[in-house]
Amino acid sequence: MTTAEHQPVLHKEVLSLMAVQADGHYIDGTYGRGGHAASILQNLDERGRLIVMDRDPQAISSAHQRFDADARVSIVHDDYANMENVVREFGLSEQINGILLDLGVSSPQLDNAERGFSFQSNGPLDMRMDTTRGETAADWLAREEEAEIARVLWEYGEERQSRRIARRIVEQRQQQAITDTASLAALIEQVLPRSRNPKHRAKHPATRSFQAIRIHINRELEQLQQFLDSVFDILAIGGRLLIISFHSLEDRLVKRFFKQQSTAAKLPRGLPLRDDELKTPVRMKLLSRAIKAGDLETSDNPRSRSAVLRVAERLC
Repeated sequence: MTTAEHQPVLHKEVLSLMAVQADGHYIDGTYGRGGHAASILQNLDERGRLIVMDRDPQAISSAHQRFDADARVSIVHDDYANMENVVREFGLSEQINGILLDLGVSSPQLDNAERGFSFQSNGPLDMRMDTTRGETAADWLAREEEAEIARVLWEYGEERQSRRIARRIVEQRQQQAITDTASLAALIEQVLPRSRNPKHRAKHPATRSFQAIRIHINRELEQLQQFLDSVFDILAIGGRLLIISFHSLEDRLVKRFFKQQSTAAKLPRGLPLRDDELKTPVRMKLLSRAIKAGDLETSDNPRSRSAVLRVAERLC
């Protein structure tokens, strides 16, 4: 899939559940190539406002080319974890009617070998979503201790052979630096040969490790938690939060947060409190169960197979 053919995942579901108000304020915190953002904008009148954010400079460049002439759109090169600060600078704290996060790596990022996210085509072992700052995956693998590499592969990739892979990485870098995606993928395949089971053979042995290293390099789970902790300083009462995740670690964080905020806390019996003091506020209302792509979308866009959309509305 080329950049021009990029398809936003669960697009119809996002627009339906966002319920865009013509004069509302909205944020696309992971702009990508703007498929969702463009559709939100189509539903806004001259009073509406759309803020698009992304930490990928290529995505921001695309946004400027597409929306610079539209006064309703503000373009911010920053991570969505810093959304609270961005909203405060615009004077819109607790005035945002809808937020969309489409997590993970976009198709344009995966398709560009120079970004180092995929081993389908060889390229530099970078993996940074923001190429203007931070440590590359190659730099991290060159300096990190074996135990820490193993921990990352296990915690973020759920890779059972994390210790063996980490040991092999350390052995290899003593002979030659691991600087490209093909070298790392080949090294992992030496440790974990492809499964003989036809059901699993299509999955490359390096898939989990690449995911884990990418998550670590970009602090993806920490960024998501930071955003969730600040969301009530951003959303208006009645504002909606839509999050699309692509792996269980992200989805687990979102699911737990939504459950905590939509369920009254249970306090131990026998506390010396009045009935009205026992009632803890429910801050969000779930608008749907977890939504997954249908057969038609998954056949047309394979990336959507692992997508999970969760939606909630702020109550108080």
